[in-house]
Amino acid sequence: MSAIKLAIVGVGKIVHDQHLPAIAANPDYQLIASASRNNTVDGIPGFKSIEEMLAQMPEIEAVSLCMPPQYRYSAAHAALTAGKHVFLEKPPGATLSEVADLEALAASKGLTLFTSWHSRYAPGVQPAKAFLAEHAPSSMHVIWKEDVRHWHPNQEWIWQAGGLGVFDPGINALSIVTEILPERVFLSGASLEFPDNREAPIAADLHFQSAGALRVHAEFDWRQTGKQSWDILVETAQGQVKLSDGGSRLWINDVEQPLEKEAEYPSLYRVFADLVKAGRSDVDVAPLRHVADAFMLGKRKVVEAFHD
Repeated sequence: MSAIKLAIVGVGKIVHDQHLPAIAANPDYQLIASASRNNTVDGIPGFKSIEEMLAQMPEIEAVSLCMPPQYRYSAAHAALTAGKHVFLEKPPGATLSEVADLEALAASKGLTLFTSWHSRYAPGVQPAKAFLAEHAPSSMHVIWKEDVRHWHPNQEWIWQAGGLGVFDPGINALSIVTEILPERVFLSGASLEFPDNREAPIAADLHFQSAGALRVHAEFDWRQTGKQSWDILVETAQGQVKLSDGGSRLWINDVEQPLEKEAEYPSLYRVFADLVKAGRSDVDVAPLRHVADAFMLGKRKVVEAFHD
């Protein structure tokens, strides 16, 4: 099979930091165009909108959508309608119903739709999953705290309705939780803190439980200064599992485990190419469903205004 003629839509920091290097290193792709309101990619044609790009470059076979989630549905719908395979950055949409509609559209046209969750490909995730498959977890504590001023400076979309607020990083933790646990958990209670000048939460405290005895407590906060925290602690009868640094490091019973080199985005693009070749989709919305449940069930608390 020849290289997939790929276009990228929404050219921001994550594209330059992660997507472009991963694409360039993968011979399954030929990047031939981009679409973005404000930015371009050196060496390929750039367009102001996906509609203009699709109209002028019908040879495009697949698109990678990296714009804010509030705008992803219309772009994905346009691409699928035009017969293109679609890679969705996380979160895959602003609502669950959007993603369900895209999944049905892709299926009706025989196209690939891929909801990507990059944190699931952190090097410690699969070894942790394998350990927990053998040794049932009894409890889990998720601590995901970072400084929004550092990671998302002047990004107003993330504070708007549909931008998810602290769940933008928090959903990475939920993508790992839903990957490594051997049984499903369901939200039982939540508290969400909204700055009085913002439409999205700056902090969340979540409690989950399974049909059995498993309990999960997750703490998300965007006001962390100093060392950032991306940790998951799991207790089992055979000892503790600790994933740290977003899943890039793993300890089992206080012994750090040897891991492969981090390759989250290269792994995502490898999977997408495999799906396109096989004519299949991978549409997993479990992390987004937990976020939606938090907004439905969570108690809202208004806190002092937040300014970048």
